[in-house]
Amino acid sequence: MSQINEKSPKHCANKQAINFHKFNKKLFYYFSTFFLTILSLIFLVWLIFHPTKPQFSLKEANIKQLKITGPSLLNSSIQLTLLSNNPNKNVGIYYDELLLYTYYKDEKITPETSIAPFYQEHGETNFLSASLAGNQQPVGQSLAYEVQRDKGIGRMALNFKVMGKLRWKVGNWVSGRHRFIVNCITTMPFRPTFSTPLSSKQGTECSTTV
Repeated sequence: MSQINEKSPKHCANKQAINFHKFNKKLFYYFSTFFLTILSLIFLVWLIFHPTKPQFSLKEANIKQLKITGPSLLNSSIQLTLLSNNPNKNVGIYYDELLLYTYYKDEKITPETSIAPFYQEHGETNFLSASLAGNQQPVGQSLAYEVQRDKGIGRMALNFKVMGKLRWKVGNWVSGRHRFIVNCITTMPFRPTFSTPLSSKQGTECSTTV
């Protein structure tokens, strides 16, 4: 009499369950290996091409109008030119959502002015020009006193700020957006016969935070 080796339906079901479990483990292993490889490559690229933050400097600031029109209102018109430089040799930069405005005595005296997004190649330098104009801009009541005091001293300090987002580009890979802030401080001279400060032309380096 031959021995019966056929397995019961219960044994077959257990075998199928075990095979399905092994298949899931292999699938998980393959996907984990794939993602770890991608992350390792990105990290390796970051180590090799570790990007240096962009450099900004103040090229020219020309105040055409700075007039107190009421106890808490200000009319202003400022022509600003900045120099933007990408110091990286292998990394390009996309600039998004750029906003420029002016501070005086820790108070914003011009509304935010936007600059169109642009791409900067590695080692490239670009001029950024903007007209910052404020009509009946609300300011603190003490601002008129501060302007008159600086006029008596013969100089005033202005703070130009840039806020935006940037993306690094290495080959075909583009990073996510990183917020950055540029802070430029310049001292502009007053003359007794002038009601507004003179133009400021200089190569003042600005601080950049990414």
